[in-house]
Amino acid sequence: MSSVSEYFSGLFGGIKSLLTGMRVTWGELWTKKITEQYPENRATLVIPDRFRGELIMPHDDNNEHACTACGICQMNCPNGTIQVISKSIETEEGKKKKILDRYIYDLGMCTFCNLCVITCPSDAIVFANTFENSLFTRSKLVEQLNHEGSKLREKKKEAKSVEPKPIVTKPAAAAEAAVHGKNTAPEGIPQTPLEPIPAQDIKADSGIHPEKEIKQDATYKTVPTSKPEENPREAELDKDSKDDKE
Repeated sequence: MSSVSEYFSGLFGGIKSLLTGMRVTWGELWTKKITEQYPENRATLVIPDRFRGELIMPHDDNNEHACTACGICQMNCPNGTIQVISKSIETEEGKKKKILDRYIYDLGMCTFCNLCVITCPSDAIVFANTFENSLFTRSKLVEQLNHEGSKLREKKKEAKSVEPKPIVTKPAAAAEAAVHGKNTAPEGIPQTPLEPIPAQDIKADSGIHPEKEIKQDATYKTVPTSKPEENPREAELDKDSKDDKE
């Protein structure tokens, strides 16, 4: 009895698995096809920008690049794909400078890890999305990325605009000019009045004489101080001393 139940359970399990697979096949039959008809569609073929096809060194219209021949990309390459050959020249100022002579790249050994691009301090190299790199000769996969006669792109130094400092009038200088006029002492030497100025001649900004024209309130009048009380004992002693003298 157990063998019969195992037979039918296996049979129905196989049918269920077959129907599941047929359902996936039937669904894929009606989905939109994404197969690229290459090379017939080469003119309309779109390759993602992030695709790493081969390493290149961009040059501008003046045949200038940004590579300083520092060799960091060569040191970080795990396969030894890059070889940076530099040379030393003498500048107009008489100083020696290292420049790039040849930048050798072996496409056949490249693993497209992008470490050279990431570690480049001047962003001199990038990966292009070209993919038609098949050749019959392996030696043709070794390329020189810098163009013949190319040179390093010089960085333009931007002139910094210096803003003039605002002239700040010192309060002490303004006070001295108000009192002394043009007869001021040199800078760093304290200014002293030429002649003492009486208090009654000093005017406020409103033109009022503080000593003459401001009326004083009665509460500001001076109150005479009271005499201290005399000690009777001290008074008697003073009187006796006077009698003795007489």
